[in-house]
Amino acid sequence: MEFRGILGKLEATKRFGFDVPVILRSYDEMEFLIPTPEKRMVQETNPFSLALGSGPACVSDGVSLRPCCLERCVLNCFWGCEVSALQGALHIHQQNLRLTSPQHFLEALHHRFHYHESFCINSGDEQECHTCIPADQRITDFGPLPRKHYPLVAVLTLADNEARNQYYIVANVIVIHVPDGKYNLSARILFQYLLSQQGKMHELKPLFMSAEMHRPPNLEKSSQPVEEQMDGNSNREDSDCSEEMGRNCVICQNAGVNRVLLPCRHACVCDSCMLHFQHCPICRAFVLESFALRTTSGI
Repeated sequence: MEFRGILGKLEATKRFGFDVPVILRSYDEMEFLIPTPEKRMVQETNPFSLALGSGPACVSDGVSLRPCCLERCVLNCFWGCEVSALQGALHIHQQNLRLTSPQHFLEALHHRFHYHESFCINSGDEQECHTCIPADQRITDFGPLPRKHYPLVAVLTLADNEARNQYYIVANVIVIHVPDGKYNLSARILFQYLLSQQGKMHELKPLFMSAEMHRPPNLEKSSQPVEEQMDGNSNREDSDCSEEMGRNCVICQNAGVNRVLLPCRHACVCDSCMLHFQHCPICRAFVLESFALRTTSGI
């Protein structure tokens, strides 16, 4: 019995051999077989766009804003708006009163801000608007951290009633940090909220894209900061180079980027490569969902 056992082992060794390559599948690789669910997205036209303008920005000298709207709009700037007042106004919009006009926002905020200024924006006008707190108010900062006031809250609303009935999105609320004497972090947009006719509120979050990524031709023109991130060098003269920059999936390096991974929001892979992994190739975060930047045929 003992001799047969040794013989059986030798036969097995001879049959498989020591030099035969063996492919082992680890447990982690099994999750690649599970398809990542696609997040259903509803496409709506956003009539508002706002970016920080050129020049320095500070509380004492003000800040320049560059709006660009599809319809005539009104830009309202609320300096030193109380955090609780803005949160209460957004809650009101979700409950009963729809904040669709400048007067609605003035009433919902209960005048709990230091200074208010408004601008009329024509359709397609990208001229910068400079807003500043008057010097006679002697406001140089908004206190130590944590603060109870946002430095600047910009609100874009449609000017015409007909346009308000036409669009699903009726207002854009942008919270902006403006440096002052006690907190000199550079000016930047902190939050953006889109308010709908149905009383819903959507936070507008940026996508993380390569700075050299070419804007796909199917995408509509977006705000200037996104354009700069996607277009990279705006002085390209070679159209062939631009086409190559659009084919920059980080996996296959051949197809155009068309998938946004959630929750990390990296846009770095094409539709085909998305089927073969469940971890973001940029940050290695687990991908819970994904959605397409544009509709493609045949997928």
